[in-house]
Amino acid sequence: MSERRPAPTVGQVVLGRRLQELREKAGLTREQAARALRVAGATVRRMELAEVALKIPYVQVLLAAYGVGEEEAAAFVRLAEEANEPGWWQRYHDVLPEWFSLYVSLEGAARLIRSYEPHFVPGLLQTEDYARAVLEAGTVGQTGPEAIERHVALRMDRQRLLERDDAPHLWVIIEETVLRRPVSVRGEVMRAQLDKLLEYTERDRVTVQVAEFAAGPHPGTYAPFSLFRFAEPELPDMVYTEYLTGALYLDSRKEVSAHLEVLDHMTARAASAERTRTLLRECREQY
Repeated sequence: MSERRPAPTVGQVVLGRRLQELREKAGLTREQAARALRVAGATVRRMELAEVALKIPYVQVLLAAYGVGEEEAAAFVRLAEEANEPGWWQRYHDVLPEWFSLYVSLEGAARLIRSYEPHFVPGLLQTEDYARAVLEAGTVGQTGPEAIERHVALRMDRQRLLERDDAPHLWVIIEETVLRRPVSVRGEVMRAQLDKLLEYTERDRVTVQVAEFAAGPHPGTYAPFSLFRFAEPELPDMVYTEYLTGALYLDSRKEVSAHLEVLDHMTARAASAERTRTLLRECREQY
């Protein structure tokens, strides 16, 4: 049996899909491919769905069975070896929920991240003190000081993504509630956070919009979610949405299209860039 991993990397997701395409192009079922490996068909399915690591000997046998040429097969194997390398976030495995590991991998590989956040400033834009206050409120289910500090460190490490030369475009819509509900009794925590948001609004690859109270209800008022778009043609747009004890990753065209339509609708109704900066300054004054 193939060795299980806590969560797949984006590379494994892409290569799993490519393996499926090669198998289908060769006209083989999963059961027929599995016979070449002398394993159950479920093993091939798990490889294609990135539920397990890509065992190199298995990959080599499958590529040969699919009639892939030597040069293409060698390139595929090199990519598989790279994809199997643990991501930087694995060092936070003690506090990182299994269902959130893939999110961090997707975040690092995306060229566009569009998010809706009704409750808090998105993690990529939080200050350290704001993040700590949110985590101390018990939103991660662990309130021990050591666990909280590990979560804060992970969140700060994730923000390095926005400093890369090839940083993705981050486009977030936050509810006005996020700005007006303090996360700490210390006013300086919210003031510093709003200052940071104002700084981010000046960046070329960060777009922040506020969904104002006055604009009324909109179709996204259910739960926070993010949509990822990638440069790799093998990887379709994906949507991530959370619930109290886990998350869902959606990649069906119907599901993604529905979320994209909602984002477009909210974007059109949300405050403009200039109006958003005005709101941020106004809210800062209340603290």
